[in-house]
Parts: sequence; structure tokens; C-alpha cells
Amino acid sequence: MSNGRARRAQKAQQTRRRILEAALELFVRDGYGATNLQDVARRAGVAVQTIYFVFGNKRTLLKELVDVTIAGDDEPVATMDRPWYTGALALGTAQDMLRAYVTGTTSVLERVAPIGRVLEAASAGDPEVAALWPHDVDPRYVVQQGAAKALAGKPGARAGLSAEEAVDLLTRPRLRASAPPRLLRLDRAAVLVGGCAGPIGRRFLSAAVLLSAAMRGGGAGAGRSGREGASPCRPR
Repeated sequence: MSNGRARRAQKAQQTRRRILEAALELFVRDGYGATNLQDVARRAGVAVQTIYFVFGNKRTLLKELVDVTIAGDDEPVATMDRPWYTGALALGTAQDMLRAYVTGTTSVLERVAPIGRVLEAASAGDPEVAALWPHDVDPRYVVQQGAAKALAGKPGARAGLSAEEAVDLLTRPRLRASAPPRLLRLDRAAVLVGGCAGPIGRRFLSAAVLLSAAMRGGGAGAGRSGREGASPCRPR
């Protein structure tokens, strides 16, 4: 690629990122429905026609924003091919894998939490938004299923733990985001690895409550109520 073409590609990528950053800020602050593309263009410092050219329309802008937020960047790399995921699954014991996996998942949830409420509201108000994602297969479940199969086969996994039970335990806090906080227990991680999970369990709970609070609009208060029904495990 010539220097001129490389500079143009870099500039286009920077413009794309500015638009996404502006959309995230405005969608979270003002709401998806109340934000129009002219608002986003003004915040990003571009012409509104540029947004139409790059993203097509407001719905596809939101989808791209959600996808990039989950990934953490705009590189075309699937979650199951990302270093945090493959690195966690490559670890030798269930405890080590779960620790690394929860750390990586928590990072994703921290990024996704602000846009979660936006997506929920947008999907409720516009059925075409919900239709942008496949309904026959839940990508989150596929990712967790791969992790569960790896976890169940590692030394240190709870005796008798099946891949099906492991994927249920890994996905339940996320797929049942409306569940009462008392169901998001510290000992969920302990069930996976056997015995008290200590810091792993606390981080697992934090990740679950974070998304649960975001999807229910609970904020910090919901996070505090997550102590209800806490595990009998105690840090040593």
C-alpha cells in the first residue's frame, strides 16, 4: 500500500472511531431514541453524510458500537480467537483458567455495561434493532460453552462437573440478568472448582452483578444489594 493510501486508510479509521466514541457518549447520556445522527455528527466533528456513508443508518451504527464495545477494539477478531480467551483456556488447572477467564469476562462486562441499557431500550422501542442480531444461536452461549467444555476437563474442576452444568453456571448470571441479586452467589465459582473460590468468587459475583444492574437500570444500588445471600466462603 502506498503512503498516500495508507494515510487515507488511517484517517478513515480515525474518523470511524470518533463517530463511535461520539455515539457511545450521546446514546448513554441522552438515550438512543433522543439522539439523532446530526447530534452524533456534530459531536464527532464530521458531516452527517459521513455517518451515512460509513455506517448506513442509526441502527447499524448502534450494532457496530455494541460489537466494538464487546470486542474492545475494531479489529475483525472473534471473541474465541482473542488472546484473553485462548490464554485462559490454555491454562493447566480449573482454578487458573477460571481466574483468568473471570478477569477477561469482567473486562468485557465493564465495557458493555454502559451500552447495555441503551441496547435494551432501543430494542424495546424498535423491533428492527433486535433483528440485527441472530436469534437462532446466542453468541454469548457459544463462547461460554467453549469455556465450559475446557473447564470441565481440567484438573481441579469439581468432581462430576459436566460441561452442560458448567456452561449453565457460567451463563446464568448473564442470560438471566433480571434475576434477584441473591441468586448471584459468591459460591458459584466454588461450585465450578470445588471448595471456596475466595477472590475468584468475589470477582465472578462482581461481573455478574455489574451486567445485572446495568440491564435492570439498578446502578450502584443494585451492586450493593448483591451482598444478599452471599456465600459462606470467607477470604483467608
